[in-house]
Amino acid sequence: MSGHSKWASIKHKKGAADAKRGNLFTKIIKEISIAARLGGGDPDGNPRLRTAVLKARMANMPKDNVERAIKKGTGELEGTTYSELTYEAYGPGGVAILIDVLTDNKNRTAAELRHLLGRGGGNLGESGSVARLFKRKGIITYNSSEFKEDDILAVALDAGAEDVSTIGDTIEVMTEPEDFEKVLEALEKAGFKQQTAEVLRIAEVEKSLPEDKTRQNLKLIENLEDHEDVQSVASNLDIPEGLSLEE
Repeated sequence: MSGHSKWASIKHKKGAADAKRGNLFTKIIKEISIAARLGGGDPDGNPRLRTAVLKARMANMPKDNVERAIKKGTGELEGTTYSELTYEAYGPGGVAILIDVLTDNKNRTAAELRHLLGRGGGNLGESGSVARLFKRKGIITYNSSEFKEDDILAVALDAGAEDVSTIGDTIEVMTEPEDFEKVLEALEKAGFKQQTAEVLRIAEVEKSLPEDKTRQNLKLIENLEDHEDVQSVASNLDIPEGLSLEE
């Protein structure tokens, strides 16, 4: 089970989603806009846009917001031009961190991320310093109190999933990026309602640290994810089951 699902469960239990919905909508709108700019405004012919629209649907974003974001990306409406960047960094204890951002001001974003990292006991790394430690995977999660792993396993593996596993109250389905949509569609047709569905960077080997350093890294990751320009944060931190940000 990847650290992604453990981190997702921690955030879910903290109940932060509703309080940060405005920030979430801003991030999704940016992703929809750049996906439409790069691949066109038709989700059927643009896999990245389809995934972004799915994320908007799961966040209960109004349809009008989605359509405006697509039109801003295609140039039908005036909108901001965003640059897509990835920052490589280290957290306390040498944890590898990858930060994907969409920004309209590279210098501002770099300075703010450097400040967040420094305050959290981390630092920016050189280009290529940590990216090699990660691979892209499709990750789909389900609530284990609603569904059984064996039922999901049967459908997911038949559709081409790579692995299915459970930790705590989360069932995680992992796929290769090219199989992500096919597996998700098969599970939806079988009646399984997902909690999250994204293509993410996953660490090939996780790094274990003492509890105090683990908590310090979790807090740093949370602060980075809260930044309005940050789309996603990946790390190779091993999060012990049951650990939360609460002392």
